[in-house]
Amino acid sequence: MRILIQRVTEATVEIDKKIKSVIQTGLLVLVGIEDADTKDDCDWLIGKVLNIRIFDDEKGVMNRSVIDIDGEVLVVSQFTLHAQTKKGNRPSYIKAAKHEIAIPLYNYFCEQASKKLGKEVKKGTFAADMKVSLVNNGPVTIWMDSKNP
Repeated sequence: MRILIQRVTEATVEIDKKIKSVIQTGLLVLVGIEDADTKDDCDWLIGKVLNIRIFDDEKGVMNRSVIDIDGEVLVVSQFTLHAQTKKGNRPSYIKAAKHEIAIPLYNYFCEQASKKLGKEVKKGTFAADMKVSLVNNGPVTIWMDSKNP
């Protein structure tokens, strides 16, 4: 499982010109799932995402987590995180999980993250054509892969 975390001051998901989800200060998390992923991958990444200290403390040092600042989280499915670009110019998505694997793991990721965060994790819609807007704060962008902890 691969994720891309972006520290944001705001983020929005729009589908068919309608706002689906909005957050203010917090994290936009893009999640890419592959066939080999399990709930263990989700659990490890959820712990990392919610506890990573990338928000400023009173001294301006990145020393607080999204939990510490009572921030929000928006999780968007992103199969293109598993793009293989070694050959040619058209990415291959052969490693991205099929819907029957990806959808339950995506839902599990969001549900467990909500429980640990203590509030609703906002979501996109799996396999929808989403327009994702964000204001990246910093910018701070971090990539994680559960297969390379």
